[in-house]
Amino acid sequence: MDILRIVLTVIFVIDCIALTTVVLMQEGKQKGLGAISGMADTYWGKNKGRSMEGTLVKATKIMAILFMALAVVLNMNF
Repeated sequence: MDILRIVLTVIFVIDCIALTTVVLMQEGKQKGLGAISGMADTYWGKNKGRSMEGTLVKATKIMAILFMALAVVLNMNF
């Protein structure tokens, strides 16, 4: 069981570092006056899931779920 806990802890630390990096790479949601002038009608506004920003959002969700699951598992006393 000690080996499993060590492996999960290493994965948890890697996930923490990756999650922090991905969140910091994302753009801010406040676009100022650019959002009013119709930036949502551009190609990148319509295909948000295919852009780098969409990929970062998906990666953030997956890593956040992994973070929460590992935090619960590592907090158990087994």
